[in-house]
Amino acid sequence: MSAVEESWEQLRSHLRLGQRLTGTVVWVPRPGGIGIGVDVGLAVGGLVDVLMLPLDVSKWPTVGTRTEFEVWWLDQRPRIRLKPVDPGYLRDDFDAWARTVRSPAAACLTEPADPGR
Repeated sequence: MSAVEESWEQLRSHLRLGQRLTGTVVWVPRPGGIGIGVDVGLAVGGLVDVLMLPLDVSKWPTVGTRTEFEVWWLDQRPRIRLKPVDPGYLRDDFDAWARTVRSPAAACLTEPADPGR
């Protein structure tokens, strides 16, 4: 295992789906393209996928916007997939869309609440 992979595994073990992180938008390479890059103050950057963002790119957070995000997905690649907490930065049909996505975080949105909790 490389040093980068080892560092990512260690960091990833301290993150959980749904965890909130405050971050700053650091890049929007091509609105409507791949999404936005977010600095959450960790060794690994965050990404909000274009599919989560509003269709109207004028509603996307711009570079320098500081806001809250939730950890949406973590996998082997050293990048934190994020979901904006502010509903104004989400696609209008986010809840319906999320039910169609294969993601552990999306699955949490559709599972019934455990009455024992």
